Amino acid sequence: MVKKIEQLEVSKRKLLGQGLGLSSRLELEEVFNQLERSLTKIRARKDQLFKEQIEQLKAKEKSLLEDNAKLAAQASTQQKEATATYNCSRSSQSSESEVETELHIGLPENRS
Repeated sequence: MVKKIEQLEVSKRKLLGQGLGLSSRLELEEVFNQLERSLTKIRARKDQLFKEQIEQLKAKEKSLLEDNAKLAAQASTQQKEATATYNCSRSSQSSESEVETELHIGLPENRS
């Protein structure tokens, strides 16, 4: 168990670039290959996370577009109702405020 821990610590130091001066060419190639495999796994995981994030953002965009369309329809309906109410109240006000006026020329005594 102690030997295994020591091997792991040596491997860790080599991966961190410590103590490589005493390593053979074969050991250096092994460290290099291990680093390449690790980088490949990291890149694959990073790509996967980005793809998942893109899918989540697309779903959120779709939801927001649907909400926006609903709100636009609701605003349009409310605007039409407000316009109809306004037009109705204007027409009733205009009919109520109509006053008959007559224009007479001459002195007030001559009016019939």
